[in-house]
Amino acid sequence: MALVSATEMLNKAREGQYAVGAFNTNNLEWTKAILVGAEAAKSPVLIQTSMGAAKYMGGYKVCYELVKNLIDSMGITVPVALHLDHGDYEAALECIEIGYTSVMFDGSHLPFEENMEKAKDVIAKAHAKGVSVECEVGSIGGEEDGIIGSGELADPKECKLIADLGVDFLAAGIGNIHGSYPANWTGLSFETLSAIADITGGHLPLVLHGGSGIPVEQVKKAISLGVSKINVNTECQEVFAAATRKYIEEGKDLQGKGFDPRKLLEPGTTAVTELVKQRIEWFGSTGKA
Repeated sequence: MALVSATEMLNKAREGQYAVGAFNTNNLEWTKAILVGAEAAKSPVLIQTSMGAAKYMGGYKVCYELVKNLIDSMGITVPVALHLDHGDYEAALECIEIGYTSVMFDGSHLPFEENMEKAKDVIAKAHAKGVSVECEVGSIGGEEDGIIGSGELADPKECKLIADLGVDFLAAGIGNIHGSYPANWTGLSFETLSAIADITGGHLPLVLHGGSGIPVEQVKKAISLGVSKINVNTECQEVFAAATRKYIEEGKDLQGKGFDPRKLLEPGTTAVTELVKQRIEWFGSTGKA
């Protein structure tokens, strides 16, 4: 199946009160792991590259060709969108031209008027090529490729202004953070989420960033209030590292050709696939392809 825009899959999720998982990739193994998990679960999926991960992998064109060709060679039948995660203005425009089917323009750290102006331009250029667009209001806590947010709560009125530009789905700060959640985290602000869902018309798909570490009960409540896309990255990193560490600590890299990277990376890759399948089940998108 060819790469698709994320608009249709997320609109269906919003109507059906489930969410689609958006999993960040960092290399060949992770990309395959995400695809295997989504195909096994018969779920639509977004594969995301941050600006930093794309640079590490060799550039946006490499990422695009990798995902596109793996979908073909692996015989993937579920809808897959290739999404730029937390892209700045220049990165968003570059990915639109290269072939990404979905982009996030993150102007949340800019003055609001500038965020609006650049978002409007990105949306126009993306929609001209059938590419879906995500924008952000109210920065997400933690750090994502140099964009640092304090975890502020988004202003619903600002969310309405961005929504009215024609954005396909909206990320809004509701107390969520990137990375691991601290012990004193007070949870998601469902009051803010409800206000944003209401003021944007009750149908716009909303996005939950920092999906790693949020208790499943809060995840499901967020979905019931309009969250249709949930980003997962840190947990994938954690299970990959833990499985790789276990393989080495057990000395398996010293047994036969256990040092072969194909064997060395297999436990971590499998762990990512299992996490993807579990999170898809949490989000309710199993069998929704």
